[in-house]
Amino acid sequence: MTLRKWRPIEEWMDQLQETQRRIRNQVPVFCGFQSLEKVAAQTSWFLGRTGKHLFLTDHDDGRPPLLVQMVSDDEDLKFMSALQSFRRRIAYANTHFDHLVGWSSSSIRHRRELPKRKHLSRDDRYPHIVHVETSKATTSEQDVSLENKVDGCEDIDMEEEMLRGLSKLSWERVDVNFSGSKQRFLAHSTIQVKSYWINSDGADVIQHMIDNFLL
Repeated sequence: MTLRKWRPIEEWMDQLQETQRRIRNQVPVFCGFQSLEKVAAQTSWFLGRTGKHLFLTDHDDGRPPLLVQMVSDDEDLKFMSALQSFRRRIAYANTHFDHLVGWSSSSIRHRRELPKRKHLSRDDRYPHIVHVETSKATTSEQDVSLENKVDGCEDIDMEEEMLRGLSKLSWERVDVNFSGSKQRFLAHSTIQVKSYWINSDGADVIQHMIDNFLL
């Protein structure tokens, strides 16, 4: 009887852990609910080709989604070679309040690689920048070309494939936090000052880009 009573609790804990994992790794606005993500993916056609690209539902000619193809050089499309030609690659990422792109996704890192809270501190000159990191390129023994995957899409973790491909190059990462700002719930637009009238708090982030720009 005791085991039967505890089994539903164990199942609930497993579901909770899975939900927490999805909250961290998927689009934050869906709160980790797989049903919402499935609905969004199924209706991605409403946004045209862009929607299909974002939800990785485009499989033209049986090939992997475009965003997955873009983390490698594919035939005459030299995506990674073009990205590698840049002297520097910098990812600016919101640590909180970005309901469209999660912190780990926008900073091109695994969740376990995100800096700890105790290592986040505000800069007097750039008050919303809390962490700056210079990273070396990483390699993985598990790297496998897309051509070697069975019809690509169903048998691979596409998000992991994209992260692995992008991580082959070196990245500078700048973490941004708008906590305390009245514009924090607009963080996705504020970090880029999409409109100065409602996103002006991100001006210090833009100034950081200007001050650290190198030809």
